[in-house]
Amino acid sequence: MKKFAAGIAFASILSTAAYAATTSMSASPSESWTVTNYYKQSVYDPKESKIGDVDDVLVNKQGQVTGLVIGVGGFLGAGEKDVIVPFTAVKTQKKNDKWWLTLDETKDNLKSAPGFSYDKASTAWVPEKK
Repeated sequence: MKKFAAGIAFASILSTAAYAATTSMSASPSESWTVTNYYKQSVYDPKESKIGDVDDVLVNKQGQVTGLVIGVGGFLGAGEKDVIVPFTAVKTQKKNDKWWLTLDETKDNLKSAPGFSYDKASTAWVPEKK
C-alpha cells in the first residue's frame, strides 16, 4: 500500500510540475503585434490602390511569421488567386489613425505570380496545378 501511495504522490508531483511550466504571462511581450493586424486586412500598392486581402498568415515551427497569403484578382471572391509573399516584403504605415499594409508590387504583377491552394489533407498551401 505504501508503494501505491508513493506512486500516486510521485505522479501528482510530475503532473503538477508539468502544469506549472505552462503559466500565463503577466504582461504582453513588448514590440509584439497580433495576427489580426494582418489577417483579413487589405494590402495596397505604393499608389494606394488595393492589391488584395490577406487570406492566411504562415508561421514556421519556431513561431516566426514567414509569409502572407494574399488573395488577388477576382470579384467578390470569384476568380481570386492566392499568392504567397514573404512577410518581410509587407510594410506597415499609419494613415488617418489606421494601419495600412503596403507592398512594393502591383496587382497585375501578383496576378502573374505562381498561385497556391490550401490542401486540407496536408494542412499546407501547395502550388496550384495547371
